[in-house]
Amino acid sequence: MGTSAQLRRRIAAALFAAAFASLATAADIGQIKVAKGPVTIERGGQTLPAAVGMRVQTADVVTTGADASVGITMGDNSLLSAGPNSTLSLDRYEFDATTSRGRFDASLSTGSLAVVSGRIAKQSPEAMTVRTPFAILGVRGTEFVVSAHAPTAAPN
Repeated sequence: MGTSAQLRRRIAAALFAAAFASLATAADIGQIKVAKGPVTIERGGQTLPAAVGMRVQTADVVTTGADASVGITMGDNSLLSAGPNSTLSLDRYEFDATTSRGRFDASLSTGSLAVVSGRIAKQSPEAMTVRTPFAILGVRGTEFVVSAHAPTAAPN
């Protein structure tokens, strides 16, 4: 009888560990594939140096330096490429790999962003948006580039 109780405890521990591992990776929504120059990720109040292979999560803010760029592949195979002096917030990301349905919202505060949309936008084009300080872009095609720079003052 002692071995049966031990077996149940081991099974319960294994199930708990599997569930915890699943929760830990559930927050991962994509991965940095290319990083040139100073690239950082702000997550939970901390600023982390970004490196190739690093996983990104919802609510991450990716920032590139003056001579930097970053390429990110999302879970639905969307490709994001931010150029120098860019600040990109990954505001919302939900994706069901079985149905290809989901929602992807990002904000570009400054800089430039090139996007090749993935399965979410191909399934439901209205399900992907990129906000800038001046506009909200609804993805209706498969590729686009957007730039967000502060307006320059008019000469006197």
